[in-house]
Amino acid sequence: MPKTMLAVVKPTAAPGSEIREVKVPTFGPTDVLVKVKVASICGTDLHIYEWDRWAQGRIHPPLIPGHEFCGEVTAYGCEVTSVKEGDFVSAEMHVACGKCLQCRTGEAHICQNVKIIGVDADGAFAEYVVIPESNIWKLDPAIPVEYASILDPLGNAVHTVLAGEIAAKTVAITGAGPIGLFSLVVARAVGAAQVFIVEINEHRRRLAKQMHADLVLDPSKEDVKSILLKRTGGLGVDVVLEMAGHPDAIRTAFDVVRRGGRISLLGLTSKPISLNFSEDIIFKGITVQGINGRRMYQTWYQMTALLKAGKLDLHPVITDRMAMKDFSLAMERLKTGAASKILVYPNGTK
Repeated sequence: MPKTMLAVVKPTAAPGSEIREVKVPTFGPTDVLVKVKVASICGTDLHIYEWDRWAQGRIHPPLIPGHEFCGEVTAYGCEVTSVKEGDFVSAEMHVACGKCLQCRTGEAHICQNVKIIGVDADGAFAEYVVIPESNIWKLDPAIPVEYASILDPLGNAVHTVLAGEIAAKTVAITGAGPIGLFSLVVARAVGAAQVFIVEINEHRRRLAKQMHADLVLDPSKEDVKSILLKRTGGLGVDVVLEMAGHPDAIRTAFDVVRRGGRISLLGLTSKPISLNFSEDIIFKGITVQGINGRRMYQTWYQMTALLKAGKLDLHPVITDRMAMKDFSLAMERLKTGAASKILVYPNGTK
């Protein structure tokens, strides 16, 4: 076992990051030390890198970011019983307290005291990462490594899609970032009748077409409401999955959902927005859901089943593969809007 490793480090409260040689992390009696095979970059990692207002209020450097990964078990504490050396694993990176009302009533994904590995503790943009045994997710070796590294955002998509009835429903997805595109594939896999994508970014619209959306709309140039009403016989769509967090996208969600329909909100807003509760919610009789993370561990069983059944083709979303030493280049690539999911390899293998 080496004593040091390479890692992406957020050293100070300022924009940017560095590649540093640091100590391999120590682990406790209930922890698992995992050698990272592949990690993937999330929008949260870009917030941390750019040191925006959210990061300034949440992150306490020095920190190794990264919360999407897969790897192999290298070592573990004396009380660990569920894994062995060499096991292929990923992990739920939201560490719930296990003591609050939510945790004790089956809602651990909205734990009051949650800590996120890669946000509140050192994460997976490194050669090794420490994970509590309770959060380890053992993987079937048949699941491709690149898919295993993106289970965190895929789980967000599965949770959002399956938060209500979906089979034989018309579905609109506002925002075709990686999770929106994953939601397109998941909705298709579980029997949605039609899936419409609303996205302003040209690169993302191309991917949505490649992934067989029934209709892809550019809200900057097209009247989304009138088009979707026409496509649904004047009713509106049964389900809207809101992935953008932009006020215009949220407004569109409430405009296009039918009476009695469902809106599931995953996209995060940067500021408060206004809604006409009477017209948009009450008189329409719709269900509005806030979606946070993945259900522990129902969502993990669901997405594993879909992957093992070969129901999900996620490859178009993976646009870039880069060595960890080029992390800053990956961040710049992500900022261009021309990349979707970027995979990072600690050992430089692409």
